[in-house]
Amino acid sequence: MTRILGIDPGLRVTGFGLVDADGPRLRYVASGVIRIGSGALPPRLKTVHDGLAEVIGQYGPHVAAVEIIFVNINPQSTLLLGQARGAAITTAVTHGLPVSEYTAMQIKQAVVGYGRAAKSQVQVMVRELLGLPGLPPPDAADALACAICHAHAAAMSVAAGAHTGLSTRGRGLRIKAGRLR
Repeated sequence: MTRILGIDPGLRVTGFGLVDADGPRLRYVASGVIRIGSGALPPRLKTVHDGLAEVIGQYGPHVAAVEIIFVNINPQSTLLLGQARGAAITTAVTHGLPVSEYTAMQIKQAVVGYGRAAKSQVQVMVRELLGLPGLPPPDAADALACAICHAHAAAMSVAAGAHTGLSTRGRGLRIKAGRLR
């Protein structure tokens, strides 16, 4: 069994979600958000770091999965968001976690089956896949979806290695855009 920490980085809210993966079976562990105040950037990045360090210390994940940020309309916002992502990755690596990265399209494809799914669709599918009693908040749902995506990618990687005789140790599988079968 592998405990996966999914991270949806942000400078206002960073979502986190933990799932246990045992082959194709997934079990919800925890999820939530780290709320980051306003003000100067360095203390905000420290809040991301400290919050994730606390989550890692409390739940003991084995691996982390982080959403890749793409350039959006505002390059300044993208740069700032990239710094939050960097703080999250650094925290995971500092705590000895291997980190895998997935695009939003890969995550949505793995969870919903459609790479351009709406956030509300991701929330519903996360609830269904993990058997949750209600919809998780959007940032926590995105983080859980990232963890689910990694679990599916890892399962596919192991299956591919079993069928081809290739070692899957230390390799991250990238889900190609398209339909998963």
